[in-house]
Amino acid sequence: MIKIGLISAATYGYMGAPRTPGSFHGTAFATTYNGYDEEKSKQYEWTFAAASRQLEGARVVKVWDPDMEWAKRLADVCDIPEVCAKPEECAEGVDAAIIVDDGSGEQAQYGIAPLRQGVPTFIDKPLAMTGRRAQEIAEIARETGTPLMSASSLRFVPDIIALRDEVPELGEINLATTICGNELVYYGIHALEMAYAVLGPGAVSCLNVGQPGRNIVRVRFESGRDLLLMVLERDYMRAGYQINLYGTGGWRTVQPDLTDLYLYLQEQFLAMVRTGKAVVPLEETVEVIATLEAGKRSLTENREVTVAEVLA
Repeated sequence: MIKIGLISAATYGYMGAPRTPGSFHGTAFATTYNGYDEEKSKQYEWTFAAASRQLEGARVVKVWDPDMEWAKRLADVCDIPEVCAKPEECAEGVDAAIIVDDGSGEQAQYGIAPLRQGVPTFIDKPLAMTGRRAQEIAEIARETGTPLMSASSLRFVPDIIALRDEVPELGEINLATTICGNELVYYGIHALEMAYAVLGPGAVSCLNVGQPGRNIVRVRFESGRDLLLMVLERDYMRAGYQINLYGTGGWRTVQPDLTDLYLYLQEQFLAMVRTGKAVVPLEETVEVIATLEAGKRSLTENREVTVAEVLA
């Protein structure tokens, strides 16, 4: 049985907003491993996203959150034996650590302790809000030799995997588009990682020709392929996900089914914990963040921004 520490999991505060009870990712991950008591979950007014089934062979045994009271409630509902007083305690005596997307964009800070202790670690998306910070966290994993995974759940849903397998049928793909809602780095990672999952890495520059809150980013790749990454905030577009491929031999359009997306994500994490093998290369994880940052800087600086300069 793989013992897991779950960190920053019981409350959520987007980009400095006051933290509110519950967490989509925190409760989804907790219930994915431990299940939950449905009657107890209904006692509270909180964000609670229950998994439809459990993964076998692993269990959350520790939890921490800045709000101790809500950490205790999550532990009670999901039968987590220990509520920790400090985040680093969640990395002690466990086989793996999960750092939850808590809205801050800075959750990677909680991953440093488990990485330094050699505990395989999942840091929820985004790994960081800048390429350099992502690079710093990845370097800790390299230095310690500790397995680290950070990825969008969209990478692993069946529709995206199936699309990747169809790519050879489409001939040479010189253009692709992908779209989602909300902030460019924090949520645009979902749209960009769909493209990376299907077509692979290699972004070299970004040119954002959109407007504030309405990002239209031409991402150019080493191969010469262009990806049009469109990320519009909620005032301008209803949220959703779509990817389009345009090849010399055919076109494909996918709006992925998001059912059980967190389960597929955590299956990949467990595979890494068991084998020690990276699911997504660290270089690619850092490149994704750097590409999103380059797209953001391109709009504010009104110029094409390279991925290399973001990481320099």
